[in-house]
Amino acid sequence: MLYQIDDVEKLSRSEIRKLYSEYVNPGLASMLSLLNFDKNFVRAEGCYVWDSDGNKYIDFLGAYGALNLGHNPPEIREALSKVSSRPNLLQASLSTYAAVLGHNLSEVAPSGLKNSFFCNSGTEAVEGALKTARAATGKFKIISCEGSFHGKTMGALSATGRKKYQIPFSPLVPGFETVEYGCLDTLEEKLKAKDVAAFIVEPIQGEGGIIVPPEGYLKGARKLCSQYGALLIVDEIQTGLGRTGRMFACEEEGVTPDIMCVAKSIGGGIMPIGAFITTSEVWEKAFGGMEKCLLHTSTFGGNTMACAAGIASINAIVENKLPERAREMGEYMLNGLKALKDRYNMIKDVRGRGLMVGIEFETEERGLLNRITGGAVNKFYQEFAGAMVAGELLNGHRIITAYTLNNPNVIRMEPPLIITKQDIDQMLNALEDIFTKNRGLLKLTFSTVKTAAGSLFSR
Repeated sequence: MLYQIDDVEKLSRSEIRKLYSEYVNPGLASMLSLLNFDKNFVRAEGCYVWDSDGNKYIDFLGAYGALNLGHNPPEIREALSKVSSRPNLLQASLSTYAAVLGHNLSEVAPSGLKNSFFCNSGTEAVEGALKTARAATGKFKIISCEGSFHGKTMGALSATGRKKYQIPFSPLVPGFETVEYGCLDTLEEKLKAKDVAAFIVEPIQGEGGIIVPPEGYLKGARKLCSQYGALLIVDEIQTGLGRTGRMFACEEEGVTPDIMCVAKSIGGGIMPIGAFITTSEVWEKAFGGMEKCLLHTSTFGGNTMACAAGIASINAIVENKLPERAREMGEYMLNGLKALKDRYNMIKDVRGRGLMVGIEFETEERGLLNRITGGAVNKFYQEFAGAMVAGELLNGHRIITAYTLNNPNVIRMEPPLIITKQDIDQMLNALEDIFTKNRGLLKLTFSTVKTAAGSLFSR
């Protein structure tokens, strides 16, 4: 039997869970359903989504920074309707919409970045940036940071700084080495031999736990790369297009990279699109002339609908002054979270910039239970503290968020940049309610187990 589109709307939650488990990813289906994260969301608009029971949720996850304009923004939907009858994939010509998006991206990017390559995702943007660095410099080595996240295809994964995601796929691409994030001394040691093609870095580490580097770090990295003949690649896939209070986070220190990666919110929350943008000099060395212009290509990259979404997305972000709004709302949220930190010991740290904020939880249980288990309890909390709080927010307060991949005891707050103070207050009140009722990790664990048991018996 083949399902039709109309059939999909009629599927129950249990039927969806069964199909996903049987035909897509059984482990993920089990993990999400265990904490009641497998709700059937049927409508989305702005900062809100609704489940099949009619319950309304505030989205503070924002698809990991892909929903700067919110869910189903009308500007993007309108742009897509205008190009709906045009050829979407036609390689035997120059794409008008890719040309215009390239121009617009250069207009809002740090000064000097000009030539763009369009692809379909952030990890593809990173792959293209790494290839460009090697082709332009003739060098082999790539330096990245511990705790970083650049994607999960082989080249991007080789630059990603967590062994958990690398080991099953070893051996990875050769020539990759890591340094401590935020430390210029270790970076300089790697660059001194002048055999490095590029240093790739996030202005703020997203999956690393929303880690903001020391002031001057990015500017110092720019200086060192120039000094030792390496290219600087800045990964703005999660931080870019207004999220941190500027159009791009590297502008906080006035830094122009040699190559910049963007994705996520450039598609307006509807179309998948990624890109890397580089200087004319770097582009010419890597792909200049007819002999090299086809060294790096993509069938779907630069398609009409994705580029139309990109054009509309950049315009909407600029016209609505969303970077400025992110700075204002982010300061309001950070102040509220820091006030909670002062009152509740469960919060170890609050950090971030703009509407990219992380809450790190204390993961030490000093009681008898941890001692008699040989530290296993604390080990459990280090992996699941963030998931437990996120589960309480979702199931008890209808607030959507998630932990960061490389630091699972941190939950992220990355709502659409159109979030209101009222929504932020609702999130802060929800957290306060959780911390008041669960004074300590052990009590929170029992609450989570109760939710998991309820989910299992409801199947």
